[in-house]
Amino acid sequence: MKANTALVTGASSGIGQAIVQNLLASGWQVIGLSRSAVDNTHPALHTRQVDISDATALQQVLDDLPIPQALIHAAGMMQAAPLGRLDLAASQRLWALHISAAEQLANHIAPQMQAGGRIVLIGSRTATGAAGRSQYVATKAAMVGMVRSWAAELAPRGITANIVAPGATETPMLKQPGRESSPPKLPPIGRYIQPQEVADLVSYLLSPSAAPITGQQLVLCGGASLG
Repeated sequence: MKANTALVTGASSGIGQAIVQNLLASGWQVIGLSRSAVDNTHPALHTRQVDISDATALQQVLDDLPIPQALIHAAGMMQAAPLGRLDLAASQRLWALHISAAEQLANHIAPQMQAGGRIVLIGSRTATGAAGRSQYVATKAAMVGMVRSWAAELAPRGITANIVAPGATETPMLKQPGRESSPPKLPPIGRYIQPQEVADLVSYLLSPSAAPITGQQLVLCGGASLG
């Protein structure tokens, strides 16, 4: 594969799908990982179906893939419940997908990345706290400390690590079951964030111009963080 190869998780829908389309349009070779099949036959896209929260299955896939120059972890899930109704198994699923999978991906890829490498995780503007979403928020908050630590380690090698943290984004996850107790709120701009807007910011972070940006959480909230 070419040097400008990116690995994208959650490639089959939502933000991950938009990121894949952006990268393909910009001439990247893309490795797309997702639990569901990817509906895209672009010749520069190579897909693998895998549940990345399954550490054994993910490692088998990683061992068979080339080392990319960019890692974008966009796979995610939502779980909302107030105290007294928390499903502890849901916490384990959230942690496995948002944190453990990201950790496994970076642990495998970062040591072999070349200078100019990029790591971008999709976080959430709710990482600072949101009523009824403590389980989800806990993983996104942990992501911030994890990425800042990676950024400090990787900066001397010319590799950046950042988080793109959108507010309520118009994706299938916005309406999925499991968030009835804490439904999404329309941002002050009067509409939800669009997946393409998130993908555009990710593309910028992969560019040479973004080389000085590392260890940061960049928030796209449509004004929701202002009140």
